[in-house]
Amino acid sequence: MTEREKMLAGLPYNGMDPDLLAARHRARALVQRMDALPPEDDPARRAVLEELLGFIGPATQVMPGFRCDYGGNIRIGANSYVNFSCVFLDCAPITLGDFCQVAPSVQIYTATHPLEPAPRAAGIESAHPVTVGRNVWLGGGCIVLPGVTIGDDTVVGAGAVVNRDLPAGVLAVGNPARVVRALGRGGAP
Repeated sequence: MTEREKMLAGLPYNGMDPDLLAARHRARALVQRMDALPPEDDPARRAVLEELLGFIGPATQVMPGFRCDYGGNIRIGANSYVNFSCVFLDCAPITLGDFCQVAPSVQIYTATHPLEPAPRAAGIESAHPVTVGRNVWLGGGCIVLPGVTIGDDTVVGAGAVVNRDLPAGVLAVGNPARVVRALGRGGAP
C-alpha cells in the first residue's frame, strides 16, 4: 500500500512521504490563492474551493483564513457556512452535512499521533474520519477530535472539545463536551 492508501484506510502511515508532502503543498497553494482574492469575487473563490475540496454543495461559503492538509478529503453539503479562520486537518475524510454553521476558529482534526516517542519522532501518524450531520452548529473555537460523529440538528457550544460521538438534536458544551439537554427537532428545510 502507498502511504496515502494507508492514511485513508486508518492505518499508521508516514506523514513525511513525498507524495503526501506534495499534496499538502498543493492545498496550501490553493488556500493562498483563495485568500489573495478580492472579497467581492465570490465566483473566483468558489472556483478555487471546487478545485481544493472533494465536494462543496451549492450555496455553501467558506470564509478567508481557512486551512486544511489536503482539501480533497473534505465534503461540505449544500447551504453550509464555514466562518473565518477554520482549520480542517483532513488526513481522513471530513464530511459536513447540508445547512451546517461552522463558527470562526473551529478546528476539525482527523490526524492523531502515537503516544510512544520513537514512532512519533519517525513521522508515523494515523487518521480517523469525522462526520458532522445535517443542520449542525459548531460554536466558535470548538475542537472536534479524530473519529467523532456529530448527529443531525446538534449544537456544539463555543470552546467545546468534542472527543466522542454526539447524538442528534442535543446541545453539548464543555471540555470534554457533554450533552446538557435535548433540543427541539424542527430541522433545516
